[in-house]
Amino acid sequence: MGAKSFTKADFQLRPDPRYNDRVVARFINCVMQDGKKAVAQRAVYDCFDIINLKLSKETSPEAPKEAFEVFQRAMENVKPYVEVRSKRIGGANYQVPMQVNKKRQQSLAFRWILEAARGEKGRPIASRLADELYAAARGEGKAMQTRDQTHRMAEANRAFAHFAN
Repeated sequence: MGAKSFTKADFQLRPDPRYNDRVVARFINCVMQDGKKAVAQRAVYDCFDIINLKLSKETSPEAPKEAFEVFQRAMENVKPYVEVRSKRIGGANYQVPMQVNKKRQQSLAFRWILEAARGEKGRPIASRLADELYAAARGEGKAMQTRDQTHRMAEANRAFAHFAN
């Protein structure tokens, strides 16, 4: 008997049970600490419930209708399109602006939202996450500030863009 060979499909992430979405499943995995997936899942779903409560009080017609929409809008808003990478050329280090690929955009968005939520102590993680996602969907919050700062850095170092390859 030969060894079983695995394909990439064998390791693909399963969509989450409530929204049947892989991005939410990946977000849950990023929230997870010490391998406690059930705790992370409960935190994310509680966060979505809190967002739904906020949305029920929302009167604006262009506001999203459900928490999943808020999550998607927040992710789109927080994703960076350019970032600066340090590059050594001729004995000098330059901050070179570079395009960010799709996978890194998503992981940076997750990281910045979670950092913002975890940095604010004193309340349950579900409510802190809900606040940050809700703010990000409206183009506000700490995660959006981080993204804007990244874009400003890239803009300021545009003169070194010709070093990118």
